[in-house]
Order: sequence, then C-alpha cells, then structure tokens
Amino acid sequence: MSSFFAILFSGGLIGFLILLLLLLLSLASVALAVEHLMTIRQAVLMPPDLAEQVRANLTAGNRAAADQACQAKPSFLSFVLRAGLAETDGGWSAVEKALEDATAEQAARLFRKIEYLSVIGNIAPMVGLLGTVIGMIFAFQEVADTQGAARAAQLAEGIYTALVTTVGGLLVAIPSLAGFAIFRNRVDQLVAETSYAALHAVAPLKRLRVRPAATATAAK
Repeated sequence: MSSFFAILFSGGLIGFLILLLLLLLSLASVALAVEHLMTIRQAVLMPPDLAEQVRANLTAGNRAAADQACQAKPSFLSFVLRAGLAETDGGWSAVEKALEDATAEQAARLFRKIEYLSVIGNIAPMVGLLGTVIGMIFAFQEVADTQGAARAAQLAEGIYTALVTTVGGLLVAIPSLAGFAIFRNRVDQLVAETSYAALHAVAPLKRLRVRPAATATAAK
C-alpha cells in the first residue's frame, strides 16, 4: 500500500491530480460496464415468452390482450410490439414501418448508452498525454533553471510525471474501448434478434389482413 501512495505522489501535485482524474475515469468505466452487463441482456430486452404470448393473442384475434401482455413486461421488445400494434388499422405495411421505426429508435438509445465507454476510452489517453506534456515541461524547466547542469535526480519528477500518466491513460483506455466493442457487438446481435422476434409475433396480423380479401375474391 505504501508503494501505491508513493507512485501517486512521486509525480508531484500535478501528477497526483492527473492520476486521480484517471482513477475516477476508470471507476466510471467499471460502473458502466457492470450496469451494461446487468441491463443489456436477452432476458431484460426480450422477456421470455412475450413474443409467443403476443402471437397467440393475435392469432386468436385479441389485440387488447396482446397489448396488455406488452404493458406487463416493459422492455425493448414490448416497446417495438406496441408500436406495431398501434398501427394495425393502417394495414400490414403501416405495422411493418412502425416496427422498423421503433426498433431503430430503441437501438439508437442503446448505442448512446454504451457510447460513454468509448468517450472514456478516448478521453483517458488525452489526459495521460496532458500529464506527459506537463512532465516534460517541468523537466526542461529544471534544465533551464540550472543552465543545463541539472542532475538526474532533479529531472526525475518531471520525467516520472510524463511516463506514469501516459501509462495510466492507456490502462484506462484499453479496457474501456475493448468493453465498448464487446457491448456494441452485443447490442447489434440483440437488436437483430428483437427485430426477428417482433416480426414473428405480429405475423398473424398479416394473415388476418389477407384472409378477408381472399374470401371476398372467392365469393365473386
């Protein structure tokens, strides 16, 4: 523990403040990753059996029950399904368009949610670079003050600040960007699965729309 605090304070006050900022960024990154692990899951975005319940109710012609099933399980899938059910009077093309728009809206919301990991991953190296520049300024200032006679011990604090903040920035950025890539792929996969499940659930609306037309044609 003493070596940990020695690392924090060896770069002087500026180095300490920059490392503290990087520490806060790393904690924010971990908190976001944990939250995403808990919420960006199939069971949360696509409640089990919801699609089948809606499909069964629509097959039976009970749209109100289908809407109630969606209200009982608020989620990505239920939002998309309710958007489609709201456009049933406009025909299948209107339902399909509503599903696509709702899916795009919810997908954008999820991508904005995970974007913070990318922001942290891009800010952290910049903060580390700031420490690098400040550390080198201190080192060259020491050389200037001593008219080139500065010894290694006198330059050590500035060089230390330059190096340790760079390492700190990379240690925060690399996991954050890796986490962002993982969650982005996961969101892509779940959005595709939700879109398929929604279309499967409301498919009876298409058949119900076609059936009366087919009957009328046969009657002629």
